[in-house]
Amino acid sequence: MGDSNLVNHAKYELELLGEDPEIVEGYLKMIQIFADMGHSGGSASVFFGTLNALLQFKNLKPLTSNPKEWQHLTYEVWPDPNACWQNRRNGEAFSTDGGITYTLLSDKPDSDGNKPKHISDTDYPDA
Repeated sequence: MGDSNLVNHAKYELELLGEDPEIVEGYLKMIQIFADMGHSGGSASVFFGTLNALLQFKNLKPLTSNPKEWQHLTYEVWPDPNACWQNRRNGEAFSTDGGITYTLLSDKPDSDGNKPKHISDTDYPDA
């Protein structure tokens, strides 16, 4: 691994945890890639937010009602008499109206047990 301060810091901290050497090596490879990118303090914070969202399969732009974005779930997958669609860009987004509105699994229900409904963006490219 390189001699960057960030890599050296990470290696020391991971060793203090007693982390498995193979796991440490994996972390250090990723940290070295980041260090090699040469981010400043400002650009690093933007990078972290975007990378974190992507690693969690989150969408970076609003979900749309584009039918290509929504997968209809069969009765075997979603055994409910109401039709259900799952978003291809954000797997925690589910819709009962083909993607016009949706709920997120991570949303907390209100006092009546209902999750908030989000409205999909209707302005999307045809691609």
